[in-house]
Amino acid sequence: MSEARLEDSGSGCTPVTQGWFVVNVRDAEWWYAGTRGARCAFENEYGRTPVEFDQLGVNLTVLEPGQTVVYHAEENQEAFLVVAGECVLIVEGEERRLRPWDFFHAPPWTEHGFAGAGDGPCVIVMAGSRTGPGVRYPASDLAARHGASVPEETSDISKAYAKVERFRRARPPSWARLPWA
Repeated sequence: MSEARLEDSGSGCTPVTQGWFVVNVRDAEWWYAGTRGARCAFENEYGRTPVEFDQLGVNLTVLEPGQTVVYHAEENQEAFLVVAGECVLIVEGEERRLRPWDFFHAPPWTEHGFAGAGDGPCVIVMAGSRTGPGVRYPASDLAARHGASVPEETSDISKAYAKVERFRRARPPSWARLPWA
């Protein structure tokens, strides 16, 4: 297997060819939305020729207080590790406060979402299998109190994100306060 070629997309380096690569988080491509926080996925799903990871998705998500990850349930298992800051995990109709080094395992079809909490940015390592396409976005009063719920249950991603702010290529405003800065 050959080494992938990385190019700077304007918000960091992303692979533009298939292959193995090494990139530091501070140099990788970042996406940001004011209501959804920031994410670094290490792949290039929006490139001229997308370079995506077929079997395992891994990303870093940065949430400021009040920023959210949409409440959902997936056909695949997922894993989450908080490495800095605090967030609220909304899981199966319950809230759990997560702090650095708290780990959350979500078996298939576990309803969950996140909301930034505390007094600064929260950094979460997120990983999930990509063996099946099923995702469900349940309506949840608890998640809605955090701004993380869809108004009506759906499995249609375009409906779930119809009124959600889109990510744009940019680093988060809290960049200088993050562990790798």
